[in-house]
Amino acid sequence: MSGMHYDAVIVGAGPAGVFAAAELVEHGKKVFIADKGKLISDRKCPIVNGQVKSCVNCASCAIVSGWGGAGSASDGKLTLTTGFGGNLEEYIGRPELLSMIEFVDNAFVRFGADPHYYEASGEMAHDTIRRGAQVGLRVLPARIRHIGTDASREVLNNMYEDLVTKCDIRMEAPVEDILIEDGRAVGVRLTDGAEVRGESVLVTPGREGAPWLEKIIGKLKLPIASMPVDIGVRVEVPDSVCESLTREFYEVKCLYNTPTFDDRCRTFCMNPSGFVVHEYNQAHRLVTVNGHSLKNKKSENTNFAILVTKNFTQPFSDPIGYATHVAKLANMLAGGSILVQRLADLKDGRRSTQSRIDRGMLEPTVTAQPGDLSLVLPHRYVMDIVEFLDALNRIMPGVNHGDTLLYGVEIKLYSLRLELEENLAVPSIGGLWMAGDGAGVSRGIIQAAASGVVAARAICGE
Repeated sequence: MSGMHYDAVIVGAGPAGVFAAAELVEHGKKVFIADKGKLISDRKCPIVNGQVKSCVNCASCAIVSGWGGAGSASDGKLTLTTGFGGNLEEYIGRPELLSMIEFVDNAFVRFGADPHYYEASGEMAHDTIRRGAQVGLRVLPARIRHIGTDASREVLNNMYEDLVTKCDIRMEAPVEDILIEDGRAVGVRLTDGAEVRGESVLVTPGREGAPWLEKIIGKLKLPIASMPVDIGVRVEVPDSVCESLTREFYEVKCLYNTPTFDDRCRTFCMNPSGFVVHEYNQAHRLVTVNGHSLKNKKSENTNFAILVTKNFTQPFSDPIGYATHVAKLANMLAGGSILVQRLADLKDGRRSTQSRIDRGMLEPTVTAQPGDLSLVLPHRYVMDIVEFLDALNRIMPGVNHGDTLLYGVEIKLYSLRLELEENLAVPSIGGLWMAGDGAGVSRGIIQAAASGVVAARAICGE
């Protein structure tokens, strides 16, 4: 591999990297993609397959690493509206972001995504927004295309089959470092010692690669704009609590400023008739919680995340360390798994037991250790979550019932948000671009993919 030279070297084969590569080869560029994970067909988690009961720390986690990134094992939900999914609008403006979302969405449909989408409108949507506003809840209507976790793998595999004939792709090839010469990025060094050189380097590692990127940022002394971190729980309720809304909205996106601490909370990744799942972070040896829904298999429950967003400022400079510390506490108490607690038990200050969960009205869709989330989450996060659920009850009657299950913890590891130029170039180093969730540009599949296209077009223009 050493000695090979490309027009562009891409680190990461998630949505940002895949769409960047597709755009670059469309413009006749010679492209190389390196990713530490495996192809779709080889991404098989031993726990999901029933081979083991707890995480065995695979060298590359099949859930969050590999072709398609974490998105290939997610709900496959595309949010086709600005205002969600990241900060790309701040770089390119709203009109251009709308155009980019349409461009990326059309590509997903072309490769097999369901052409049907959900869009809340009409009297019911207006009534939901009005009732939410009465308790300080901002309900954000969105246009959403749901691919499904199972179908998402097929779509992303179709993209691979198309790209593999047009560029060089190396999976199971972790990148150790970015090569810098005379103030310019000239390639990457893989962990096996191979050097791959290129005129430009685009770094798109995603959330799983955020810790690696943080080290690169520190080594290159790149300027930081902000340091956000999302910590929260995954909520599971019977379908009946949400079905009137999910039928109209599919995913109900809400923002809320909590009355006690004035923290910003949001709902995230709502999965009607879906399943709560484990998510494994190999870099930090963590088990966290997530959720998905399938096209061809349904449960009787709906799950969604409640996330509390905090933007840390100087002198603190380790938001990833903070979030992973919280997650490690949950793993410690759960014996290496995730915790689950009834809402009534959390409010009453007592640990949930399996017998109380079994007596409840809800059958969990995942195996988790009954416990006490108040021993894991800081007090203000617990208060934020409880107050948010009380507000959500205005538009989802029953969501704050005592039998509602809370799984913890769910964290979103975004890297330190960098100061990037409008085209996502790193201002202090020539030939270096960053895109996707790991660079703090996006928070979801659509904007991650769109950010890859933005960077790719900038590279072509250079």
